[in-house]
Amino acid sequence: MKKIKIMLALTLCLAMALTGSFALAAGYTAGTYTAEAAGNNGPVKVSVTVTADAIAEIVVTEHAETAGLSDAPIKNIPAEIVEYQSLAVDTISGATNTSKAVLNAVEAAIAQAG
Repeated sequence: MKKIKIMLALTLCLAMALTGSFALAAGYTAGTYTAEAAGNNGPVKVSVTVTADAIAEIVVTEHAETAGLSDAPIKNIPAEIVEYQSLAVDTISGATNTSKAVLNAVEAAIAQAG
C-alpha cells in the first residue's frame, strides 16, 4: 500500500512538472496589453509589453493613489516584475493596496497575452 501511495505521488509530481513546462514553453502573444485593477482611490491602469517569451516593459499609465505613499509601488513593483519575470514580488509595506492593484492589473494584462 505504501509503494502505491509513493508511486501515485511521484506520478502526480511528474504530471504537474510536465504541465508547467508546456505552459511556459507556449509563451506569450507579443504585443502591448492594457488592464486595470481597483486601487485605494480608483483604478490603477497599466500598459504591459511582452515579447514571445518575456515581459519587456510595464508602465503604470494612470492612477489616483495618494502621492508619496504610492510612489514606491508604482515605481518598484513593475521594475521587479520585469527583472524577475514573475508576479511573485513583495508588496510595499504601508502601500499594500496600491501594490496589490499594480500586481492585479499586470496579471490581467499578462492573461490577455496568454
